Amino acid sequence: MTDSLRTHILAAMTAAAFAMAVPAAAQQYEEKLSVRPIGRALFDGALYLPSGPLYDTPDGAGPRFADGVAIPDVRLGAKASYGHWRAKVDVGFAYQKLSFKDVYIRYDINPENYLQGGYFSHQFGLNTASSSSRKPSMESDTGDEFFASTERNLGITYVHDRGRYFAGVSGIVDRESMSHPANEQGKVSVAASTRLVYRPWHSTGRVVQAGLSFWIQSALHTVDADGNLSPGYFSFSTNFPTRVNKIEMLSARIDNARSLFKFSPELLLAHGRLALESQYYLMNISRRASEGSTSVALPAYQAHGAYAMLRGLICGEAYTYQHDEAGLATPDPRSLELVAAYSYTDATSTRAGIYGGRSHDASLTLNYYINSYVTARLRYSYTHVADSEILDLRTCRLNTIQARIQFLF
Repeated sequence: MTDSLRTHILAAMTAAAFAMAVPAAAQQYEEKLSVRPIGRALFDGALYLPSGPLYDTPDGAGPRFADGVAIPDVRLGAKASYGHWRAKVDVGFAYQKLSFKDVYIRYDINPENYLQGGYFSHQFGLNTASSSSRKPSMESDTGDEFFASTERNLGITYVHDRGRYFAGVSGIVDRESMSHPANEQGKVSVAASTRLVYRPWHSTGRVVQAGLSFWIQSALHTVDADGNLSPGYFSFSTNFPTRVNKIEMLSARIDNARSLFKFSPELLLAHGRLALESQYYLMNISRRASEGSTSVALPAYQAHGAYAMLRGLICGEAYTYQHDEAGLATPDPRSLELVAAYSYTDATSTRAGIYGGRSHDASLTLNYYINSYVTARLRYSYTHVADSEILDLRTCRLNTIQARIQFLF
């Protein structure tokens, strides 16, 4: 084959590939309105061993767990798309209360970059983009809950998702703005966050990924009856890892707060039917009090935590990668998965005099993905809590067996 003929063949192949790619791209952003309903329902049951009060007090029993069943989450909403535009509205109903979940508009600049604005979970850590109903350990990690890593906030985000790199950058207004107008807050709390991910391998059955997330935020405020602005504050808390009962185990209110800084490295590894997920959390809140005309620095509040999760598919193919979420995809229908997880959270800062509590939680979860819409889960967990003011600084231990049937569409 002569060089001239080879050149003509390559040119023809390139032209043919381009001709096929242009209609595909046009079809991806077709100027046609598409609307799809979405929803979910969770059906939970739980047994607590032993059932009864967590501790006894001199004048009676402490918080008490009761065996029972619940429908802790029902959601209805819709997704819509038109050309480069997408939108989502999702409303949740639980325990006789309605609340907004995701409400946003998104513009796809191209297949690798998009802008999104509204009320949703902004990029911070490995579990940011995955729905609470898709957590492989059934309940969210204690650290994600306490450090508000996956909490929804008003804001706008830019996401870049291409090849080995994933990055998300957000400008945020605290979720208080969903329930209180700005004048009632006096001074709106604002934040900025970013998640940076490097993933040299992210194919089916072979994933190596490391990431870093950062978050900075100004303090929250309230306005008293005389119109005076309160000192800054932050408040963090989380319940025991069950939805059939709601009892707080960690709680910290940080008064005289000025600003918050959060930092979280993450690691994701997968090989065939085995996967490891891990994340560390560090939070520092600077504090300063006013004494007359002067301002006095106070000891900063610091909290930290970590979790590790080992996942294995007993039945099913290798783990696959969810590109736009920078995490593992839900296993295929008829897959059986076993998940062992451990979580540690230290919300007590003795230097600051704030006793939020220290918790250890170990769990074993069996997940059966019946089909694309229905999943069954069975979980055992052991939770140990100490040094928590919300629990009268008493040591508390809880064994829990939970089951869930969930339906998503």
